[in-house]
Amino acid sequence: MLKKALNAVEVVTFDYPYMSEGKRRSPPKAEKLVDFHTNVVKNAVSKYPGHPLILAGKSMGSRISCMVAGREDISPLLIVCLGYPLKGMNGAVRDETLLQLKVPVMFVQGTKDGLCPLEKLEAVRKKMKTMSGLHEIENGDHSFKISKKHLQTKGSTQEEAEDAAVQAVASFFTRSLR
Repeated sequence: MLKKALNAVEVVTFDYPYMSEGKRRSPPKAEKLVDFHTNVVKNAVSKYPGHPLILAGKSMGSRISCMVAGREDISPLLIVCLGYPLKGMNGAVRDETLLQLKVPVMFVQGTKDGLCPLEKLEAVRKKMKTMSGLHEIENGDHSFKISKKHLQTKGSTQEEAEDAAVQAVASFFTRSLR
């Protein structure tokens, strides 16, 4: 959906090694995944020289994208954070990476996402040095799933909510180019 909305040359998707091993286990600390993610990004950039780089990730992938964007040898135009996990397992707000960014960031968050309370995200966004945007998926959880009851009450569908999020990202992309 993002490829079409952003008129992208390519969207490179991948799983981290711990995910593709087939065993269900907890992920390693985010910092341990930065090198792997960086290598994927560098390979994509070398395959499409001269094209703008947009980093996008879901949950931990968005957090790692932000870490990768802070590296001197990576120059993204924009970061898209889908379900950013602002709150750590111990409840602490993990904002240090976001506060160091110099690249525009678009957040897409469910209003019922326990890993990213929107009031905490708003406080962080106010402190960020770079342009940021937020699209809220009303009644969406961390995976953006909306209860059937809420969808019926609103007379909408999950697909419409996801399409609205993609359009919000495309609009932010256009605004960030100006």
